Amino acid sequence: MSGRHSKRKTAYEAAALIPSGATVVISGNVSMVVPESVIQALGERYRETGTPRDLTLIGPTRSGWKADPPTGLEHLAQPGLVRRVYTSTFSGRDSPKWLRMAVEGTFEAYSMPMGALFRMVREAAAGSPGFLTQVGLNTYADPGASLEAGDSRVSPGVPPHNLVRRMDIDGKTYLFYRTLPIDVAIIRGTVADSDGNISLSGEPASVGVKHMAMAAHNSGGIVIAQVKYLTERGTIHPRMVEVPGVLVDVVVVDPRSIQTQVGDYEPAWTGETWATEIPVSALPLNQQKVIIRRAAMELEHGDVVNLGVGVGTHLPGLALEEGFQNDIVFSIEHGGVGGIPAVGTPKSTGAFGAHYNPWAIIDSLDVFDFYHGGGLDITFLGFAQVDAEGNVNVGSFSGNVRAPGGFVDITHRTRKLVFCGTLTAGGLDVEVAPGSGEHQPPAIRVATEGRNRKFLKRVEQINLHGPSAIRKGQRVVIVTERGVFALTERGLELVEIAPGVDIERDIQPCVDWDLKVHPQLREIDRRVYLEGPMNFRPAPRSRESN
Repeated sequence: MSGRHSKRKTAYEAAALIPSGATVVISGNVSMVVPESVIQALGERYRETGTPRDLTLIGPTRSGWKADPPTGLEHLAQPGLVRRVYTSTFSGRDSPKWLRMAVEGTFEAYSMPMGALFRMVREAAAGSPGFLTQVGLNTYADPGASLEAGDSRVSPGVPPHNLVRRMDIDGKTYLFYRTLPIDVAIIRGTVADSDGNISLSGEPASVGVKHMAMAAHNSGGIVIAQVKYLTERGTIHPRMVEVPGVLVDVVVVDPRSIQTQVGDYEPAWTGETWATEIPVSALPLNQQKVIIRRAAMELEHGDVVNLGVGVGTHLPGLALEEGFQNDIVFSIEHGGVGGIPAVGTPKSTGAFGAHYNPWAIIDSLDVFDFYHGGGLDITFLGFAQVDAEGNVNVGSFSGNVRAPGGFVDITHRTRKLVFCGTLTAGGLDVEVAPGSGEHQPPAIRVATEGRNRKFLKRVEQINLHGPSAIRKGQRVVIVTERGVFALTERGLELVEIAPGVDIERDIQPCVDWDLKVHPQLREIDRRVYLEGPMNFRPAPRSRESN
């Protein structure tokens, strides 16, 4: 890329174009699609010159995968550089200084649903003042809901900025999310041609980079794109251009740009090759396997399946072990459709959202449109806290601030919500005895109870509002190693119990309310406790599911 019309600059030169007080959107999902060189240069420039200052950062997902040496947002953890942050997720492991500054109020920090943040960027690109949705109603993101169980602020005492408000239209209540003009977009691609056209051919996800570029361009701002390679005009197939060059002002080339931080480049994540073997091994028979096996029994043939973090990430391994991977379709909110999610494989750290052998890789915005509209059949999510009304918290608990990511968006209209996790946490030791026939049945025994209670009278933050889920007709199931709970109009009920477990001895002492037990309490299917495959396949789709 040469000549007087060249868009190429160094990362430091690009960082120098960002003015103080600017609103900046940054791409990336942990280690994927992260413009690391530009973020690092921005941090270096601030240390050397004290500029730019007082930035407002918008990050639908988070950038950064380790703290030592710093990566992603950890480069920007410097007092004065950032004034305000809107994001869906934090990580104390990957960005501890960044999180500490947020919690201590060094900058204003707001958590918002991931899909809503992506849509705010898209509406900014369209010049729209905002959008209406019911995503987030009666949760922490809703200013009209009771905040007794937590609010959207990471730092208590920070005044709200009226980005979200309730509106009634034709007798229905919606949330109106207001957009913000974008002054700078810092995005990442794989290759750029001499006109600045950007392809993401080597990336497992695109996480909104096109709309970020449009938003900054149409707001009169600048677009900085980091890539790994340069090529000549006309050498990128137009179908492979994610961001047209007319939107791009600056191209930063860094040959060190990585697809993800663990292992070598994986072409099976981008469709360049087909992996005949997926590097995942079967779980041993432990509490996690018991949970994911029972959770999988909620599947139906043909389901479109989303996975969250936690025990649910073992579902792809179980599907391969049992041979039902072709009976369902995996979908992660970061864009992969079909194939096998990389979560739980040796290369998966920092690459949540990548798929081996994906059928398609679509933009996160399109995925969330699909989810918000009710296209998702079932999701397997973790949980930190749950209460008697079926309210679920994953975002802020016991002093841990994570923010819920895409949890609120995913649970909004999905037909089945399956939450997977242990009854308690923190030092929990559970023994699983598989049994050996009719005379020695399987059994669960709690050797050491966990220190942290998860079934509370009141959750600290509402990320799923249980009563709303009931009104929508959603099936809500919580699968633990000791029993299965279902949300009904009477609240949360114990509907299945593990063999060898006594309610009064093993469950009620861990639940902070008088437990409701279904009158037809069943024992969990004993196939869950078999050594080796349990010969499970998803059931045919029921009429109610069609």
